[in-house]
Amino acid sequence: MSLRINDVVPDFSAETDLGTINFHEWIGDNWAILFSHPKDFTPVCTTEFGAVAQLSAEWVKRNTKVIGVSVDGVEDHKKWKTDIEQVAGAKAGFPIIADETLQVSKLFDMLPAEAYLPDGRTPADSATVRAVFIIGPDKQLKLSMTYPMNVGRNFAEVLRALDALQTAAKNGVATPANWVVGEDVIIPPTVSTEDATAKFGAFETVLPYLRKTSLK
Repeated sequence: MSLRINDVVPDFSAETDLGTINFHEWIGDNWAILFSHPKDFTPVCTTEFGAVAQLSAEWVKRNTKVIGVSVDGVEDHKKWKTDIEQVAGAKAGFPIIADETLQVSKLFDMLPAEAYLPDGRTPADSATVRAVFIIGPDKQLKLSMTYPMNVGRNFAEVLRALDALQTAAKNGVATPANWVVGEDVIIPPTVSTEDATAKFGAFETVLPYLRKTSLK
């Protein structure tokens, strides 16, 4: 299955270190971020999951649930969280899915259908399970990112992208390159001048197809 932007993400039931979840039910009316990694007790991923833990208050502010997924088991997840919390200096209160059958990895097209976990496997055997999926309350995929094994994910960028997605959805706008909260946004070309004036008031016309306005 190939997931594209605005597709409804797969629903599934799975075991996590915090109990059984049904994914769509778990999301509820929230935004959600599913982030994956190839194996517990690996150096880059430990720092990444630590970064997610440190941002716990930011996820709450944005009505966003976060959940990890790994092909290791529940007991490994519980033990690994001790290391994560030591590195992060913060509690890792989010669940981590135990995807030992590769169900979730395959549903989200992170591993091919024929993939399996060999005995004595290494992180290289599940190397493509290293992605971020931002999902809206409508259960649709809003954004995805995939990283290689040797480059840590930038969760400040994940947070910035989440802000942009939520701002665009709430206000019917787009955001320019490198946008952060508080900066001007873009009025979509599909909005007429009259409608733009009625909705936003004064705005700047940089080019006929590039109009910027403030949401302050």
